Amino acid sequence: MHHPWNDTAPIYRQLAQQLAGQLLDGEPPEGQPMPSVRALAQQYLINPLTVSRALQSLVDEGFLEPRRGLGMYVTEGARQRLMMSEREAFLRDEWPVLRERLRRLGLGAKDLNWESH
Repeated sequence: MHHPWNDTAPIYRQLAQQLAGQLLDGEPPEGQPMPSVRALAQQYLINPLTVSRALQSLVDEGFLEPRRGLGMYVTEGARQRLMMSEREAFLRDEWPVLRERLRRLGLGAKDLNWESH
């Protein structure tokens, strides 16, 4: 599986964001182990040290916990905490820009269909 990395952020940060997105989707479920560093390095075609750094950043944020000899596990409540954090970041950073763009384009709530893909 190839994942195009970009120059906007370090690869470990981009990987941490992708893994956080998977946690938001419930994969893996809370209390369950993350794939191993080796498995993630093979999946994403990157250095295991980069994977370790990404996982450590998720540990630092409280979404994963290391268990000696067992690997990294998703903490209880991680999905809810991650969702709240992502919502706050969206409302603070992305929504004002998006709202201004919608205003400039003359789009209102009636023009937006949340259910369509």
